[in-house]
Amino acid sequence: MSKQFILTKQKTILVCPLDWGLGHATRCIPLIHQFISENSRVIIGTSGSQKALLQKEFPSLTFIELKGYEVEYPKSGSMALKMLLQLPKINKAIKAEHVWLAKIVDEHNIDLVISDNRYGLWSKKVKSVLVTHQLFVKAPFGEWIIEQLLKRHFDNFDEIWIPDVEGENNLSGDLSHKKPLPNNYRFIGLLSRFPNASVTSSVSQNCGTYREVDHFEFDFIAILSGPEPQRSIFENIILKQVESSNLKGILVRGIPEDNSECKIQNAELKVFNHLETEEFLNYIQKSKVVISRSGYSTIMDLAILGKKAILVPTPGQTEQEYLASYHSQKGRFFTQKQSEFDLEKGMKSFD
Repeated sequence: MSKQFILTKQKTILVCPLDWGLGHATRCIPLIHQFISENSRVIIGTSGSQKALLQKEFPSLTFIELKGYEVEYPKSGSMALKMLLQLPKINKAIKAEHVWLAKIVDEHNIDLVISDNRYGLWSKKVKSVLVTHQLFVKAPFGEWIIEQLLKRHFDNFDEIWIPDVEGENNLSGDLSHKKPLPNNYRFIGLLSRFPNASVTSSVSQNCGTYREVDHFEFDFIAILSGPEPQRSIFENIILKQVESSNLKGILVRGIPEDNSECKIQNAELKVFNHLETEEFLNYIQKSKVVISRSGYSTIMDLAILGKKAILVPTPGQTEQEYLASYHSQKGRFFTQKQSEFDLEKGMKSFD
């Protein structure tokens, strides 16, 4: 992260990640750490899985319940139609969070609002920053219309922080690097939950390259996230294929709100509902290959850690499909469709 873009004298900072998978929450972690290091008071507005994850990372911080957009993915059929049908619910949530923010700004004397992809969290009273890598969209239809609607939201914020680097080694491709960009944008470098990551303008060159490791204890680590039912569908695909393979792996289910003991049993597979950052990093480093969705926050982590990966985009999620294709074409990661996922074939591609 380029510290020059994050320096602030504000005393009380409200950080609110979107509830669309865990990535928006995890990429707020380095921002929160930096604000704390500057002796700022940080308040987090969130709920559900994102709240559970961040409370485990920052147990001493103040949390305020902020209802999410609660987007659902289809089990099958058209993702575009499913999202279109949920637009009224999303717009209602955006309006509700704007009303919520006005109250919170006054009650908690907020000086700065950091909104990760939540378009209603802007205020005329205090500086408001939108963190997003998606200034442009990939959609089966209506891209121009969607982008014009997004621009109207962007104009409400004082600054747009783009978690990426400039130049051809960027990670977000057309999502952040088409023209024209908003006048109030800043590229702030990559954001990763993993500490002590050295980020440079050439960090994307690390994609798909091993750090020096003499021996990998595990063949793979599969990292699940995202809305249901697709999270569970992909989990079941992986479990079934592990049973018929000789591979040794880790499965992180991506459900931090579930504190019960995981009941999935497999001799060659260690399964966790959730891992906190230090332990999570340890297992990633011990694994030869990462299997994950092609969410942008995950791609930033992979680039910073220099891991090889099999990216499996959520079916119909056009942003993830674009990112998987973009990085595959650049030779950074291997990608498979979920409907064609073949664990052993994917692993053999790294032999």
